[in-house]
Amino acid sequence: MSKKNTAGKSGKNKITDRDRKMAKVCVSCPVCKHARKKQQGAAFWFVQKIEGDLCPFCKAFERVYGRKAHQSLMK
Repeated sequence: MSKKNTAGKSGKNKITDRDRKMAKVCVSCPVCKHARKKQQGAAFWFVQKIEGDLCPFCKAFERVYGRKAHQSLMK
């Protein structure tokens, strides 16, 4: 007997209200906001190399918007 996976791939990637709220924190974060606006400098490097892997708000931003926290929203 094989068990069916009811969640499947689509269940794992669903965006929740919690993800949206956490992504809003990243949108208003001064460091991430500066990195998205300037696309260079220390804040950009920090968000790109370090914070994107550690910060749960940056991870939620990536899930909701489909791009990294340091990437511009206007592309």
